[in-house]
Amino acid sequence: MSRSFPLERLRNIGIIAHIDAGKTTLTESILYYTGITYKKGGVDEGTTVTDWMEEERARGITITSAAITCQWHDYRINIIDTPGHVDFTAEVERCLRVLDGGVVLFDAVQGVEAQSETVWRQADKYNVPRICFVNKMERVGASFEHTVEMIEGRLRAKALPIQLPLGSEVDFQGVIDLIENKAYGMDGNRDEPLAEIAIPEAYQARIKEARHNMIERLAESDDQMLSRYLDGIEFSNDEIRAAIRGATLSAKLVPVLCGSALSNKGVRPLLDAVGYYLPAPSDMPPTKAVDYKDNTELTLQVSDQELFTALAFKVVTDPFVGRLVYFRVYSGVVKASDQVLNATRGKTERIGRLFLMHANRRDEIEEADTGAIVATLGLKNTFTGDTLSNMNQPVLLESIKFPEPVISIAIEPKSRMDQDKMGEALRKLSEEDPTFKVKYNEETGQIVISGMGELHLEIISHRMLSEFGVSANVGNPRVAYKEAITTKVQAEGRFVRQSGGRGQYGDCWLEIEPTARGTGFEFVERIKGGTIPRNYIPAIEAGVREACETGVLAGYPIVDIRVTVYDGSYHEVDSNENAFKMAGSMGLKAGVRKAKPIILEPIMKMEVITPKEFMGDVIGDISSRRAHIELIENRADMCLISALIPLSETFGYTTALRSETQGRASQTMEFNSYQEVPASLFKELTDKTGTKNA
Repeated sequence: MSRSFPLERLRNIGIIAHIDAGKTTLTESILYYTGITYKKGGVDEGTTVTDWMEEERARGITITSAAITCQWHDYRINIIDTPGHVDFTAEVERCLRVLDGGVVLFDAVQGVEAQSETVWRQADKYNVPRICFVNKMERVGASFEHTVEMIEGRLRAKALPIQLPLGSEVDFQGVIDLIENKAYGMDGNRDEPLAEIAIPEAYQARIKEARHNMIERLAESDDQMLSRYLDGIEFSNDEIRAAIRGATLSAKLVPVLCGSALSNKGVRPLLDAVGYYLPAPSDMPPTKAVDYKDNTELTLQVSDQELFTALAFKVVTDPFVGRLVYFRVYSGVVKASDQVLNATRGKTERIGRLFLMHANRRDEIEEADTGAIVATLGLKNTFTGDTLSNMNQPVLLESIKFPEPVISIAIEPKSRMDQDKMGEALRKLSEEDPTFKVKYNEETGQIVISGMGELHLEIISHRMLSEFGVSANVGNPRVAYKEAITTKVQAEGRFVRQSGGRGQYGDCWLEIEPTARGTGFEFVERIKGGTIPRNYIPAIEAGVREACETGVLAGYPIVDIRVTVYDGSYHEVDSNENAFKMAGSMGLKAGVRKAKPIILEPIMKMEVITPKEFMGDVIGDISSRRAHIELIENRADMCLISALIPLSETFGYTTALRSETQGRASQTMEFNSYQEVPASLFKELTDKTGTKNA
C-alpha cells in the first residue's frame, strides 16, 4: 500500500488569533495561492470559503472552525481556520488538540490582545509549535517592533523575527527576508514567481543588525551552532533554516513574520515558512494512549503500519449529506466501509464515505492514512472527544476537555409544530457544540439552554430558525451561578418509610468537604465491615449527584466538593436502591446546610479599547459594575483598560459603551474564574428561592 502523500511533507496547522486579526482573509489568500480558488473572497462581501454559514456571512465573523486541504509546492497542508470570538473558544480548543502546528496572527496596530493570550495559552497546553504573522502592516498605527515586544512581554515567548517590514502604514511595500537578505513586494499573480524588489540603502544597517541578532539567538538555543558561532564560522541559508526549524519544534523560539493578507503581501513567504519550520506528524512526540482492555499506558508510533487509531474532534450536521464526524488519524490506515470500535463508548461503528474537506465542500477519498484530517458519514454513536480504534487492539486517547457554560436562557417553542421540531434541533446543535447545554427544568417546565456568552446563545437561537425552521420565544439571559461549601462536615442521610407491608429503609453517613476551585465533584466509598452492602453504594452516589445538580441554597449546582460515604446501616427486608438513593440525597442536603455554603459567580476578564478622551467615563462605568481594574495602558491616541468584572454586570454593557464613546470604543470578554458573591447579592439570590429549598 502506498501513501496518498509523504508523511514528512504533511502539515496539519491551525490559524488562530483574536477576533478581527484577519484569520479568514489570510485563509482566503492561502486558498488563492495554493490553487483551491481562482479569486479571493471577502469577509465584508460574505464571499469567503471558510465562513460559509449564513450566520457567519451576515455577521462577518467566524463562528465554527472550517477545515481546508491544499498543496503548496511539495507540501500538503491541512488548515483549520478557527473563530476569534471568545464565545467560540471551544472551537479553538478542539482544533489545537488535533493539530501539529499553528500560525498565530496579530493585528499590527493592536498587538497582543485579550483573545491572543487565550489562544496562546491553549497552544501551550497542547505543546503546539507555532510561528507568528504580524498582519495588517498597511494600517495607520501599525508597528512590527511594538508587536514583537508585546509577544515577548505579554506572552512570555522568545520571539525570533526572521523578516522585517519594508515600509509601514500607507508606505508598506513588502517584506525583507533576513535569511536570504532579499525583499519581496506584492505576492502578485499565483502563476508567476514571487517578484524580488530592491532594498533601499537606508535599510542596510538595520537589516545587518537584525540578521546578527537572529543568528545570535539561534546560537543560544543550539550548542552545536553556538560553538561554530563563537569560532566565527558563517552559516549557509539552509543551515539557518534548519536551526530555526529545530528551535521552533522544541518551542525554544517562535519565528515572527509580517505582511498584509488583505493586500497580498507576505502570504507566499508565510506559506514557505509553514513548510520550512512547522512540524510534520512524524516530527511530533509519539502519542500516549491507554489499552482499552487492561488500562495500561502505551505509545502509538506515527506510522501507517501501526493499528488504526483516531480522535473524533468535531461533529457537524450537513444539510446535504447528514451527520459528518471529523477525525484525525494518529496511526494506521482506515478505509471506507471498515468496521472500527468507538473505544470511548464501547460501541462498534462502520466508517461510511470518507472526505477531504474544503469548508462545506467535500472531495471523496477511499482511505485515510496516518496524519490525515478527514470527515466521514455513518458514525451514529460517535461524539467530540471519542477515540476510534482498531477492533483487534483497541486503545483510548486522551479526550478533549471543554469549559463549562456561564450563561443560560429559557427557550420555548412558539407553536405545537415548533415544539415537535425543537427537540431534534437542540439535540443536533448540542452534538456539534460541546459548550452548548440543554436542560429541562422540572420545577418551571422550561427548557433552559446554556452557553459561553450572549452572542453564543443568540446565534444558536438564530440557527434554530434558519437551519431547522424552529421559531422560539427566548427569555432574558441568566447567570450560571454555582453553590459551594467552605468547611468539612459529617451528616447522616436517613430515609425510613413504613406504610404496611414492605417498607423503605436507607441509612448512610457522609463526610462532605470542599475541594479546589474547578475540581467539580468527587465521590469516595470508604465502607468497612459491610455496614452497607456494596450493591447500594451506586444508589447513594446517584442520590448525592442528583442533590448536587439541584443545589441547596438557591437551586444552583453544587461544585468543588468531595463526598465520602463511610458508614451506615441497612435492613434485610426493607432496604433497596431507591431508599439508599433518597438517603444519599438527604444526607448531602443536610451536610451542605451545615458546611457554611456560599454562592459563586462567573467573573469575566474584559478589555476595553477607547479613545483617551472617553477614558474617565469608561473607567467610571466599569467601576460602578463591581469591576476590579487590573491595567490601564496607553496606545497612541487610544487607551486599553483591562478589568475583572462579574458576568451579571455585563448585560447590556456593549450598548452603554457605544453611547459613552460615540461608538468609537470596543470591548472583548472571556471567562476568567468563579468567585464568591458579595453578601448583598447572596441575600438577594437566596431570598428568591430560600423557602423552596429550606
